[in-house]
Amino acid sequence: MATTDELGTTTFTTPSDREIVMTRVFAAPRRLVFDAYTNPRHVPNWLLGPDGWTMPVCEIDLRPGGAWRYVWRREDGSEMEMTGQYREVAPPERLVNTESWGEGWPETVNTVTFTETGGRTTMTTIVLFPTPEARDAALRTGMKDGASRSFDLLSDYLPTIA
Repeated sequence: MATTDELGTTTFTTPSDREIVMTRVFAAPRRLVFDAYTNPRHVPNWLLGPDGWTMPVCEIDLRPGGAWRYVWRREDGSEMEMTGQYREVAPPERLVNTESWGEGWPETVNTVTFTETGGRTTMTTIVLFPTPEARDAALRTGMKDGASRSFDLLSDYLPTIA
């Protein structure tokens, strides 16, 4: 069972030279966390990263073979896009999808699991990169800060949809 200390903290590990594992415990049942993670009505409310960004485009076709696309916009009008395709969808337990940030960045395969104990959900995301160099480049981008910020926003957002 998760301890209170685990709530509100995103942990990052690198169990191999091609992986980043992010783990976060939320004080909510997994069906709610899964819905907030996969429903285009909810995702733009929390998957934002640094201040000053919005998500005007959130398209999700939640099925094996279905595509997803997010577009973020900064206050100055600049945009950033991410796309992918679902390989596995097993609500509310597991998702496997590809993720591409566009030209210059390699595609990753992300496996997200949601486990519930005592009304708390542990979300574990394994990001598999094609090479060690790609993983290390991602770690240098500020990815950890952006992911932590988004998961903080998700934690704050979950009570509003409970």
